[in-house]
Amino acid sequence: MNLKKNKLPNEDPTPIKAPKIGLFRHLRGYFLAGILITAPLGITFYLAWVFISWIDRTITPLLPAAYNPETYLPFGLPGLGLLIVCIFMTFIGALTAGILGRFWVRTSEKVLSRMPVIRSVYGALKQIFETVLSKQSDAFREVVLFEYPRRGSWALGFITGKTEGEIQSSTEDEIVNVFLPTTPNPTSGYLLFIPRRELVVLSMTVEEGIKMVISGGIVTPPDRRAPEERKIKVASADGDTKTILPKED
Repeated sequence: MNLKKNKLPNEDPTPIKAPKIGLFRHLRGYFLAGILITAPLGITFYLAWVFISWIDRTITPLLPAAYNPETYLPFGLPGLGLLIVCIFMTFIGALTAGILGRFWVRTSEKVLSRMPVIRSVYGALKQIFETVLSKQSDAFREVVLFEYPRRGSWALGFITGKTEGEIQSSTEDEIVNVFLPTTPNPTSGYLLFIPRRELVVLSMTVEEGIKMVISGGIVTPPDRRAPEERKIKVASADGDTKTILPKED
C-alpha cells in the first residue's frame, strides 16, 4: 500500500539558499586597504604642503621683485621660500665661523644679557638648541619605561639628560631628566626627575617610541631583544614568582 505524503498549502519544495555576501566582503576589504594605503600618504603630503606653503607665503614676499623668479614666470615655485631659508641659514653659519661673525655674536649676546626678560628667554632657547643639536648630547637618545602615576601603572618617556646642580645634590640617588609626552600630541608633556634605578631602558628607537605615543598604543614596535632577554615573571599558585620565556613569534 503506497501512502502519499500530503503537502501543506504553503510548503515550498525549493531549498532555501543562504544570501551571497562574498562580494560585499571583498569590496569592504578593498575599501579598507585603499584607506590604509592612501591615508598615511595623503596626510603626510598634506602636512608637508601646509608647512612649505606657510614658509613660501612668509619668505617669498620679502624678496625684491627683481630677484624673485616668480616675477618672470607665469606660475609659482613651490618650495622657493624653504630653499631661501636653507641658503640663508647656511650663509649665517659660514659667516659666524669667521672673526667678524664671532665678534658680532658676542656683541649681540652682551646686549641681550642686559635685557631683563629677553635674556632669560634667549638663554633658555640657546641652551635647548645647543643640547639637542649637539652630536655628543644624550637628549632624546633613549626610550625608558617607569611607573607613573602610581605603582603598577607604567608610562613611556624619553631621557633628556643627566640631572645636575641642586636637584641632584638634594638626593642620594642618581637622578635622570625624563620627558613624559602626552597622547596624541607629544610636543607637550611633563618633566620628571626619576632615579636611574627605577628606569627600564627599552630597545626601541626614539622614532618608534614617538609613533607609539602619537597612535595611543595602536602602533607597537616589535621586540628585537634576544629570547633569553625576554623573560616574564609570573605569580604561581603558592604566591611565589617564576620566570618563563615567551613564545617565539
